[in-house]
Amino acid sequence: MVRQPAEVTPDYWDEACRHLSKRDRVMKKLIPQFGEARLQSRGDAFTTLARSIVGQQISVKAAQSVWDRLAAVLEATSTKVLPAAVLAQPVEQLRGAGLSARKVEYLNDLAQHFEAGRVHVRQWTQMDDEAIIEELVAIRGIGRWTAEMFLIFHLMRPNVLPLDDLGLLKGISQNYFSGEPVSRAEARELGEAWAPYRSVATWYIWRSLDPLPVDY
Repeated sequence: MVRQPAEVTPDYWDEACRHLSKRDRVMKKLIPQFGEARLQSRGDAFTTLARSIVGQQISVKAAQSVWDRLAAVLEATSTKVLPAAVLAQPVEQLRGAGLSARKVEYLNDLAQHFEAGRVHVRQWTQMDDEAIIEELVAIRGIGRWTAEMFLIFHLMRPNVLPLDDLGLLKGISQNYFSGEPVSRAEARELGEAWAPYRSVATWYIWRSLDPLPVDY
């Protein structure tokens, strides 16, 4: 949902598609349906996470409206908000953008983590997925699902299987189990065949439910 001119597509995507098509009959049918569509990463880490907090439990349209008002309060663009700008604003100003008291607390906690260096943004390229998730879920308002979406959409990690994602479970149910409910354990077992490209398979499962690319 961050709009920025720079878009990055994973260099592993074509190899992942070949791998998944060989290993999985459903993927072999699904992947060609979406042509040249690819996962794309945009924005910077703090802004991406701040947007995820703002958007919790409200519609996409409402989230965009609040985000635009927040950017105006911070005198920032909608594609880049700085932690220091958040910390410099009184709570009342942030509330005035349409944020709940709890979301203001979450945003301030996020900004403090970034400003104090408690998240190791520069080291993330060398860190494994679980170590990054552990750092992110220590921030108030960020749970495992948000951290996994960040790994997929921002860091473009190839092998994330977000078992708390309802869309993933629904898509697996429809594509593999004729619509029968699917447990997390069944989804995990199925996902083993997708490794080391479980993020790519997840992206195509999402596409099967909604042809418009998911974008965070």
